[in-house]
Amino acid sequence: MSADLVIIGAGPAGMAAARVAAEGGLSVTLLDEQERAGGQIYRNVGAVAGRGWLGADYARGGALVQGLDHPGITHQPRATVWRIDARRGVIWSRDGQSHVSPAAHVLIATGAQERPVPFPGWTLPGLMPAGAAQILMKQSGMVPDEAILSGAGPLLYLVAAQMIAAGAPPVALVETPTAITHALPKLPRALFGLPTLIKGLGLIARIRAAGIPWYRGAADFRAETTEDGRIRFDFTTGKQSHSLTCGLLLTHLGVIPQSHLTRSMGLAHEYDAEQGAWRPTLDPWGQSSEPHVFVAGDGGGIGGAEAARAKGALAALAILHQAGKLDAAGRDRRAAPLRRALSRALSLRPFLDAAYSVPSAFLAPPDETIVCRCEEVTAGSIRKAACTGAEGLRLMRTSLRTGMGPCQGRMCETTVIGLIAEATDRPASTLGPGRIRTPVKPVTLAEIAALGPQPEETT
Repeated sequence: MSADLVIIGAGPAGMAAARVAAEGGLSVTLLDEQERAGGQIYRNVGAVAGRGWLGADYARGGALVQGLDHPGITHQPRATVWRIDARRGVIWSRDGQSHVSPAAHVLIATGAQERPVPFPGWTLPGLMPAGAAQILMKQSGMVPDEAILSGAGPLLYLVAAQMIAAGAPPVALVETPTAITHALPKLPRALFGLPTLIKGLGLIARIRAAGIPWYRGAADFRAETTEDGRIRFDFTTGKQSHSLTCGLLLTHLGVIPQSHLTRSMGLAHEYDAEQGAWRPTLDPWGQSSEPHVFVAGDGGGIGGAEAARAKGALAALAILHQAGKLDAAGRDRRAAPLRRALSRALSLRPFLDAAYSVPSAFLAPPDETIVCRCEEVTAGSIRKAACTGAEGLRLMRTSLRTGMGPCQGRMCETTVIGLIAEATDRPASTLGPGRIRTPVKPVTLAEIAALGPQPEETT
């Protein structure tokens, strides 16, 4: 069944866009991998009850989910999109069965992914990203027990505050060096997002009031498994060494756009030096280098939930105009308050990017660190290959198979780029974005064969 608009991702951007587009007269198909709409930020919000410790900001996502109750919106849960074909449409699978959704317009709202935090021992059982732990909190009500939070960024403060509110405070907060002083010149603009800034300060105050041990300026991360199956976490602060034990070690160093789907289409991308990641090249409405393909939300550049909501609505207005459902004057008039909301939501971002930049030790970790988890390739092997001719992502794949496993580089590409940049003394912006081939998610041969002959990829 064809639709005027196919939206990929039911997070804040996708949900906001779906409602605006449907109210404007378009038929919308909303595809999402999860059982319920909400994305990562509002995951499971429509079904959660009695978990007030997740906070008021999380609960606000319920209004977006309710907005999907519109006759023009068809929500397809548990849908894994693995190809967008310019001739056929959006190709996706559910329960082992492949489907095609033709559409005149496509909006990609796949959001962000956590940046990998590689260091010796990061692949051991008992270590996981803080965002993944938060997913378990939202999805299943599972609160991390006897956990250490490590890394940097506002999400660490939020997760710590949620754990405290749930009655399972973290054992410690181990924070990598921050650059608050360096970020101060960007503070005046950040004041336009004062309510968000105040919320962040409130989270910090809550952590301090709970008496959580807080180690600042931490470096030289290393983790090992103890004889009784716990995690020993070693690090330094200045010249002092520390060793803590815990049942669970949660790491976080920010998020980056999910760009595998946009890259698989061959869309133009640009390097965001402030966020240290590649993102699709977009106009102010979210339109990509392919006129009928739009990108909204964190998948087009990290901005957070409120920015994603505004970007989704803006993209929907542009699509309505492109489809002949809304004239330019009406589009611009409705866009004006959205642009003001977007500006406020993004005002804090330059300050955060400067204050919580990723330490170089995690961009190019020690030699013994496993970087590509799928193929078990170490940082030392990548350095050696880079120094002997594998000076790009494609050559590195040929040499060591980095990025060739099931994750297709999601967990290693940023680190591989950092290691090549270090070894060859080149800017990271000259390395990538890596070419992504479909299917972008693991599917069976039967799912591919059921669609018949596919156009051959030539680049």
